[in-house]
Amino acid sequence: MTQIKELPLTALQFYATAPYPCSYLPGKTARSQVATPSHLIHADLYGELVNTGFRRSGLYTYRPYCDECNACTATRIPVKRFKPSRSQRRSWKKHAELDIRVLKLAYQEEHYQLYQCYQNERHGGGGMDQDDQDQYMQFLLQSRVNSRIVEFRDGPHDPYPGRLRMVSMIDILDQGISSVYTFFDTSNTSASYGNFSILWQIQQALDLDLTYLYLGYYIEQSKKMSYKAKFQPLEGLIDDHWQAIIEP
Repeated sequence: MTQIKELPLTALQFYATAPYPCSYLPGKTARSQVATPSHLIHADLYGELVNTGFRRSGLYTYRPYCDECNACTATRIPVKRFKPSRSQRRSWKKHAELDIRVLKLAYQEEHYQLYQCYQNERHGGGGMDQDDQDQYMQFLLQSRVNSRIVEFRDGPHDPYPGRLRMVSMIDILDQGISSVYTFFDTSNTSASYGNFSILWQIQQALDLDLTYLYLGYYIEQSKKMSYKAKFQPLEGLIDDHWQAIIEP
């Protein structure tokens, strides 16, 4: 991993957490390296951290720091070179009529209810399905960078106009957009909301003349995290250098 001493981040301190059960690979333990104090991590500094593999969860900025495991790879899409696959073009066309709004961070009960339904369906038993309002707000609604909520609703010509279908949290950085978290309506089994959200974020980065969409961590052995390789070209931070990740 990139050495902290190489970065212009002398005001920050970094510590490693105690081991905890890995959320993605059964039977594995994980550790994180955490950047502190959080109140100093403004947009410019956070952009530097993202380029060295860090992510944020609320005000908590971290990157994997596991013993004898390097399965997690920070990823980004160079959006100006992105080429959608046939299935991605179908996803874009299928959901092109969604009503999309970009909002400031603020609590909305409707968003929280969708979040709970999503966690129960997709991540039941993982702990996040038990998040109360305070935990939800700490995870997604606390930020010291330029963060936005993106709301996707059925359009006026859909059977359920105005129905909330998906919510994405994004950070807008100098060099790109960082995709923080997305949750969606899982009852529509024919939908591909998650793919559409990434495609929309790629287009938004292009519209803002930004270079990258940061997608978080790719883990080839995890079904929850390996889908990112379907968005090509995809770059991963490997041995301290951003290099191509080819879809297996």
